[in-house]
Amino acid sequence: MDQENITDSRIINFQNNRLCYVGQEVTCIPEILGKMYGSKVKSLDLSFNNLTTLNHSELFSDLEEFVLDNNNLNDNIKLPRLPNLQILSMNNNNITDLENLVTQIKYCMPSLRFLSLLGNKACPTQLIDFEKDENDYKRYRYSVLYYLPELRFLDSRPVTNEELDAAMTKGEYTKIIRPKRLNEPLDWRSTCGSQSNGNISNIFSPLSAIPTQEIHHQAAYGRRRFRYTGKQSEGNRFILNRDL
Repeated sequence: MDQENITDSRIINFQNNRLCYVGQEVTCIPEILGKMYGSKVKSLDLSFNNLTTLNHSELFSDLEEFVLDNNNLNDNIKLPRLPNLQILSMNNNNITDLENLVTQIKYCMPSLRFLSLLGNKACPTQLIDFEKDENDYKRYRYSVLYYLPELRFLDSRPVTNEELDAAMTKGEYTKIIRPKRLNEPLDWRSTCGSQSNGNISNIFSPLSAIPTQEIHHQAAYGRRRFRYTGKQSEGNRFILNRDL
């Protein structure tokens, strides 16, 4: 889309410090929007585009509300430094790495009070995965609130004091550990708002590969204390000796 069309008043709605640039199929935020309106905008709506990056969003440094629903944003996005942002809506995107996202939010958007991630794989609901249930969603909320305890609303629900207390004790143990990607920085605070091409994830690394010929299996018999009752049953692995 050329600059003349981008600045066409028929597709830009700006009033009362709110800028809407919706349904224009752009893959990145037009820099001209930031240069024309950035210092005046408190609320920015970029829904129903094809955004894959948030480059140039740093030009809207005084944002209090940022709506990015129905785009193509994925785990490679770099969030801008927006110290006054209170509302972030990223429904229906391609976010899968929850820890990646909330850790960026923690350092780049310290004033955030409302976050919505419905419709992303990182937000486990039956709307996008029939194998998920309410317990999966509850663990997701605990994990988000462990990182972002100042949130007042998460998705469509308010955060309760009981839920926040549970998140402080359980949230650390509900995160998913992912292999570290190559060429990624280790300090989130140094990358906040960066437009570099390096991927950002957590610092966990996969186990070293062990040649199969060096592995020696030994059988052991005895009485087990625990029986596996999770949703992903592993069949006969945990049959007790007395059951044979």
